Amino acid sequence: MPEWQQILPWAVIVAIVVFFLFLAWAVPLRLWIAAIAARVPVSLISLIGMRLRRVNPRAIVEPLIMAHKAGLKLTTSQLESHYLANGHVDLVVLALISADKAKIPLTWERATAIDLAGRNVYDAVKMSVEPRVIDCPDPTKGANTVAAVAKDGIQLKAKARVTVRANLDRLIGGATEETIIARVGEGIVTTIGSAETHKVVLENPDMISKRVLQKGLDAGTAFEILSIDIADVDVGDNIGAKLQIDQAQADKQIAQAKAERRAAEARALEQENLAKVQEMRARVVEAEAEIPRAMAEAFRSGRLGIMDYYSLRNVQADTQMRQAIAGEPEATQRPKGVV
Repeated sequence: MPEWQQILPWAVIVAIVVFFLFLAWAVPLRLWIAAIAARVPVSLISLIGMRLRRVNPRAIVEPLIMAHKAGLKLTTSQLESHYLANGHVDLVVLALISADKAKIPLTWERATAIDLAGRNVYDAVKMSVEPRVIDCPDPTKGANTVAAVAKDGIQLKAKARVTVRANLDRLIGGATEETIIARVGEGIVTTIGSAETHKVVLENPDMISKRVLQKGLDAGTAFEILSIDIADVDVGDNIGAKLQIDQAQADKQIAQAKAERRAAEARALEQENLAKVQEMRARVVEAEAEIPRAMAEAFRSGRLGIMDYYSLRNVQADTQMRQAIAGEPEATQRPKGVV
């Protein structure tokens, strides 16, 4: 018996086993049976095509069964194209089912566009049905209240709760919750800052919510603001008094600096005047040193006689006597250099 005839039965058995393994991989029988039981038109050829196109049949068939059970008319080609675009087929189908039950107009094209834009379309639909409450400011960011100062200088700390609903028409390209929180915080600061006194805000805290709602803060966002409720308003520090104290302290330091500068200028001027006095005294001493020389020259030239000299001495003696009677210092009794 030839050798190939001995190998042939085994080759056939291996081929049959490989065929059945490929068939079990390519044809998910459980999904096909589940689709038939749910009366969803899914053929074996389409399931094999999904395998060949690297599409997970379970990610297509199970959402398709949910859609048909909910009364939505979707096809495998729609779900498969969205799956190949890296979309979340299950979330889109759940969003369409929730929107249909809540009578919210949402088409397949808009739902897939929202999903491909990076938004969770199912959460958006749930938020449209059940509005969400947002704390302003966000306590997870570290701040618990929004602080603002009224015109009388008193600081107020407010906390608001914003009720929003998702706007499916503006969900693509619309701003997120952070924008809503920032705009509401800005409105709170503006309202408190424009109040004449902090008592006006404490008496009517709803004036904050009314003024904020009038500004249309949800424009350009993916949400619609339903209400803004002021949860708490507390009195903070007297910022005006602190600023006045700081200004007075600054003025005091400026005045002290100016006074020290004037004192330094006065001390410098005093030292300059003392130097001038010493200079003048030196000149006086220099002039007094010339007196004996001038008298000697007058004697030699004959312009001063002996009688004139004695008359001068008599005048000096009278002057010294008067100064002694008057109690003047001895240093001023006669000029230096006159003997």
